[in-house]
Formats: sequence, C-alpha cells, structure tokens
Amino acid sequence: MKKLTSLLFVSILIFVVYLPSSAQTISKEKMIWLTPQWEGERFEDGRPKVADDVLERMEHVSIEEAWGIIRGFGYHNQFTGGDWEILKTGEPVVGRAVTAQYMPSRPALEETIIAQGMEDGRSGPMNTWPIDVLVQGDVYVADGFRKIKDGTLIGDRLGNTIYANSGNGVVFDGSSRDREGLSAIDGFNAFVREWDPSFLQEMMLMGLNTPIMIGEVTVLPGDVVLAKETGVIFIPAHLAEEVVDESEVIRLTDIFAHQRVQEGTYTAGQMDTDWTEAIRQDFLNWLEENRTMLHEEYGIGESTINRIIETEEI
Repeated sequence: MKKLTSLLFVSILIFVVYLPSSAQTISKEKMIWLTPQWEGERFEDGRPKVADDVLERMEHVSIEEAWGIIRGFGYHNQFTGGDWEILKTGEPVVGRAVTAQYMPSRPALEETIIAQGMEDGRSGPMNTWPIDVLVQGDVYVADGFRKIKDGTLIGDRLGNTIYANSGNGVVFDGSSRDREGLSAIDGFNAFVREWDPSFLQEMMLMGLNTPIMIGEVTVLPGDVVLAKETGVIFIPAHLAEEVVDESEVIRLTDIFAHQRVQEGTYTAGQMDTDWTEAIRQDFLNWLEENRTMLHEEYGIGESTINRIIETEEI
C-alpha cells in the first residue's frame, strides 16, 4: 500500500512539474490514455465531453439506479456516502468532473509549482486555478485530504465565479467557508465534508485534471458527477448515456405500473412479474399516448421512448 501511495505521489509530481500551457497537468495523449473507452467528443485537453442532454437527463437518475447499472459493467467502487454536508438538500449536482488534488504545503515544491504556473499564464492563488478552467456543465471536484480548519477551498466570492463559469456546484473531500453567502447563489450547490470559518492555509495544488481519490472512489477527469442526498457517485464517461437510457426504462415501467395498479387495471402481482403480451401492448400504447407528458414532467428522453416503441423491447 505504501509503495502504491509513493508511486501515485511521484506521478502527480511529474504532472505538476510539467504543467503545460493548455491549463491541465497532463498531456492530451495521457488524458486519452486514461479514458480509452470514451469514443465521443473531447475537450481540447482530451477530457471526455459527455453531451449536455445526457447531463440534463442524468438529474432524474437515482443513485441506486446508477449504482446498479455501472456495477453490471464491473465498476464496484464509484460511490461514496457518509458524512457529506450539503449546502442545499434536494438540489442535485450533476456535471463533468474537473479534478483537483491538494496536499499539505512544502515550501520549495510550492515555489516551483507557483513559478511554473506563472510561466504558463496563471494568476491568483493556486486554489483559483481549477476554477479558471471550468466551463458550462463542469463540476469542480477536489481532494482536500479532508482538511477542515484552514482547509476551506472556497468562500462565496469564489463560489460566484464557479457558478458563472460552470453553471454548477462543487464536490469537496474537504471544507468550505461562507455557507450563508454560498446559499444565496441561486443554482449553486456544494457537497463538502464540513463548514469552517477559517481561511485556506498550508495547502498546495498538486494536480489539476489528474486522477484523484474522493472517499473510496478513483475519479477521472470527465467522469459524470451525480450528487444527491444519498451521496455522490462518479460515473465513467463512456457509461453515462447507458446509465440514463437504462434508468429511464426502469422509470417508465415503474410509472406505468403504479398508474395501472392505482386505476385497478392490474394487480400489484401482475406488475411485479413478467408481463403478459397484453400488458406489454398496453404499455407500448400508453407510451405513445403519453410521450409528451413523460418527457416534460418526468424528464424521460424522447430517444428512449422512441427506441422502446420501435423495438418493442422492454
């Protein structure tokens, strides 16, 4: 374990020392190497660019649905729960991960990192560097090594900038300050370990858009973040559309079953076993009749409804 930790530290150090001007700490080639399963569009730095409509549909996915689906692909370590302090309960945080790795300050190394950052056109303290690279649809995800006092990565001023850049919030395995001020930012939300009035001290940015660890999860840049009251799950980019597609099928069958049982058309037992051909046809007709309502009220993608009707596969 110690050997693995040492190798990770050396890797991150290499990333930072060779910080390129493209506002990332690893090359585009290395980013692609880390995410070879992603075959879609990428940002200029190589980070997977999951489509906006997939992110919009992801807001309706439950943690349990996402967890079950990605486990089917062998991803067993993507969820972290526990002691999250949520700025605004009931408001999910969904978006593409921009990752940041913080470590305790080490003077000579910190000076080297700052000097390299200045050469590459960075400005301001290091905890603003991840914020500068955010674009709409991103989520700032940081490993703050769970430092609470003097580990507050942002306050309300930076929170406003984060929301302006990303239209989104943050997930910090660390702390934040200015809870009242951040609460006043409409549309912004934060999942942090604790709130503290102190300001950031003795921390340095060791990796930006590199693999990081949040709780029990290895997070890659471009992973889709789904943060709800249950906790936070990080969905590999290449599985994001699969997750929303499968979850929408589950949701559609649940909505139909609940409605028909309440109407007295079928019994709960009939809905909870393999459907007869008559029930299947009733479901397909119901989809066709209610497609607009299902899209507008439940956020179901029209592509999912069309696919089920065309293939008749449930």
